Amino acid sequence: MLIDNQPVWDDGSWTAFPTLSGTITTGTCVIGLGGSGLTVIEELLARGEDVVGLDASDVAAGAAGRNGGFLLAGAYDFYHDAVRKHGRDRALAIYQATLGEMQRIADAAPGTVRFVGSRRIAADEWEVGDCRAQMVAMQADGLACDWYEAADGVGITFPADAAFNPLARCRLLATKAVQAGARLFARSPVTAVQGTRVETAEGTVHCQRVIVAVDGRLEVILPELAGRVRTARLQMLATAPTSEITVPCPMYYREGYEYWQQLPDGSLTIGGFRDQAGPSEWSLDARPTAPVQELLESFVRTHLGVSAPITHRWAACAGFTESGLPLLEQVREGVWALGGYSGTGNVIGALSGRAVVAAALDGNLAPARVLHGPEWRTTTTGGRG
Repeated sequence: MLIDNQPVWDDGSWTAFPTLSGTITTGTCVIGLGGSGLTVIEELLARGEDVVGLDASDVAAGAAGRNGGFLLAGAYDFYHDAVRKHGRDRALAIYQATLGEMQRIADAAPGTVRFVGSRRIAADEWEVGDCRAQMVAMQADGLACDWYEAADGVGITFPADAAFNPLARCRLLATKAVQAGARLFARSPVTAVQGTRVETAEGTVHCQRVIVAVDGRLEVILPELAGRVRTARLQMLATAPTSEITVPCPMYYREGYEYWQQLPDGSLTIGGFRDQAGPSEWSLDARPTAPVQELLESFVRTHLGVSAPITHRWAACAGFTESGLPLLEQVREGVWALGGYSGTGNVIGALSGRAVVAAALDGNLAPARVLHGPEWRTTTTGGRG
């Protein structure tokens, strides 16, 4: 079995940023060069701030560049579930905010986004009923969706959603950030955050504030968040280009546990089966495993009817919260954290990045409260997305 752990999005053309060496000073040090961290940097640069960005590996080397390439409106929960859990006002506000954010993502990274919609396909009769409940709730609040029935299944189509190349988007944002004056460093894992001093193996950053924009492993960098955010491994594979199937838009199935799309060149990408691998998928290990990869390949062969060879297998770590809403707060004096997107980091992560800048620089808590609720905290002493 091919286990190369390289996402289908990586064309091999990227040159990594240098490693941090020595001592530097800046206004804000951003830890994490994924989608949310790069959005933070973009926002800071737009305000004329001096910024240093660090990543333990490279730009979007974590879940930001190793996901399924879906841009979906809404929170982690399906809309009717979000209304039940978080209230109609907040569920609707999040959905509307994500619709706007998807367009902003497309504008900021031209050529990386395709507005092709998405589709939820029911796995059984119970889920057919759940899809109907979701559609009723959405249409009651004026949110676009349509009932779908065809040879490949029954469910709902969401015309405003999109597909994109997550790695290309992040690399474009990073390149623009450097051109605008940001100092970005790769292969510079943080060993300690001491006040507003950030230590790496070979360098130190002194700054006025630290923003930790890391999804998977957030609780490792900031141990006081252990128990509030938990890291899981998500696995995917891709096939060679194929005409055996036509997938017009991102698809998700079995309440979103499986998800797939077909790229413009005909390649099929699919992820899922995390729940069927048991506790082993609550892991900091971002390497694909044979049990989950075998389930993915079997689904491709038997359910989707695709025999094209597998070309890529990969995994990533993502943070999950009990509520499904992101973690976004000031955890220490001068130290802010965002993550725990529960698999929704492409859009919610970008919204969280802009919200944390508004809170940290302006004291404007409104955007953060939309995402995290009225109980959102600006400080703490205490030890899904």
